[in-house]
Amino acid sequence: MSQGGPAILSLLIVVPVVGALIAPFLDRRRPGLIKGWALVISLLAAGLAVLMAADFRSGFADMQWEEHLSWLPALGISYHVGVDGVSVLLVALTAFLTPVAILAAWKEMEGRAKEYTVFLLLLEAGMIGAFVALDLALFFVFWEAMLIPLVLLIGVCGGERRVYAALKFFIYTAVGSLAMLLAIVGLAIQYKGQTGQYSFDLQQLAGMQVPPDVAFWMFIAFAVAFAIKVPVFPLHAWLPDAYTQAPTAILVLATMMVKVGTYGLLRFGLTLFPQQMVAAAPVFLTLGVIGVVYAGLVAIVQRDVVRLVAFSSVGHMAFIVLGIFSLNQQGISGATLQMLNHSISTGGLFILAAMVNERTRSTRIADLGGLAERWPVMAALFTLVLFSSVGLPGLNGFVGEFLILLGTFQAEPVAAVIAGSGVVLAAVYLVWMFQRTMHGADSGRGAGTRDLSGREVLTLIPIVAMVVWIGLFPTTLLGKMEASVGTLVIQAQKAAQVQTDGRAAAALSQFQVDR
Repeated sequence: MSQGGPAILSLLIVVPVVGALIAPFLDRRRPGLIKGWALVISLLAAGLAVLMAADFRSGFADMQWEEHLSWLPALGISYHVGVDGVSVLLVALTAFLTPVAILAAWKEMEGRAKEYTVFLLLLEAGMIGAFVALDLALFFVFWEAMLIPLVLLIGVCGGERRVYAALKFFIYTAVGSLAMLLAIVGLAIQYKGQTGQYSFDLQQLAGMQVPPDVAFWMFIAFAVAFAIKVPVFPLHAWLPDAYTQAPTAILVLATMMVKVGTYGLLRFGLTLFPQQMVAAAPVFLTLGVIGVVYAGLVAIVQRDVVRLVAFSSVGHMAFIVLGIFSLNQQGISGATLQMLNHSISTGGLFILAAMVNERTRSTRIADLGGLAERWPVMAALFTLVLFSSVGLPGLNGFVGEFLILLGTFQAEPVAAVIAGSGVVLAAVYLVWMFQRTMHGADSGRGAGTRDLSGREVLTLIPIVAMVVWIGLFPTTLLGKMEASVGTLVIQAQKAAQVQTDGRAAAALSQFQVDR
């Protein structure tokens, strides 16, 4: 189903790219002009995303705003993009968070305004491209396009150990990328063997008959690449270092970047390898439970606010993995909603941590204390965002976590019960961190500095608004994704039925042989 009008998905990709290409020609001696340019371009993209989301037709599982152009016909590669009820929300949130990230890093960008502008806008274009790509070769181009600006931003604009963190992130991601590329090429070769021509188009490859042993290894390649990006335990080691060393703007957008991994499991895993997804569900449910508990226990002993929030991110992403591999309507709907909630709540916590660091020159918990009395507005907003991350009823995190636990309980009750402890652990480490930094003994750091400025309040208003709005009116988002999630669930159910029938046939055959 394609709407008429302009190629809005292409514009969402092209506008940030054009903005990034023009930025180097702006006068470096006028950083305010460069930052203003970045903000204007990001707001323009956000406006386009609002138009796209507003015109999205709920109740339809088909792709909308679809564009399909031949790119490399000899190789079967095309420029094929579109959005459904899952990807439309991720695209809109990416465009929504980019201007928030720029405002959050406004002072930080002062010395390297050009570098920030170029890399941030290219990162935005890469993420949006990955969420809308319906051609595997095109998806891989955007997948790699995300990696380059992110590594450069960490390596050039990050903290003291930025080079180590950037290199570690690059190595992890490159290994996964290589595995996925081999699998993508393998799928195209399989398609040529059956039809006589290459194709990388997702819709054409869906349902293609691939020998089970070949399909198994192809699925493993995709799953490893996506699991690293999420990151799924035990492939999470790059995330705490990268987040600790990354500049503020990257911390906000990186919460969207990791969603490409969970989105990939839904879009490509269930479309191309539904039987393998069903077979792998017990493994991923187990890894998800371990990730939730492990991240919570490690977060409790962290001494740095940013590192603590980074491990909380690992735990939240593990929750999303549980929802995906529950393979039912409630779990996948909750996982999709939680992809949005995680970026809003965790991104907000990273922004507030950066604001504290700007005033105290530290994010070590032991160096902080008594901040609520000094900055009451910051403390109030910190409280709201923190409780949204905990999953307090009435705020955005509650509905997503509830649906995930409900879906997981239907699939594997024991996993749901153990994962439920992660909610308790999150409350422990986040509230304890808040008590020590905001209401502990006054350390004297940041004395004489003022509460939030107008720019900082403007940065947090969109975050706070989304926290409250999604918490009170979650159906506005759940309604958009319902039909698309239903289609994914049907694919999983059919695959599960095929496996059940196959096992029954094998058992009957063995019974006849025994007789």
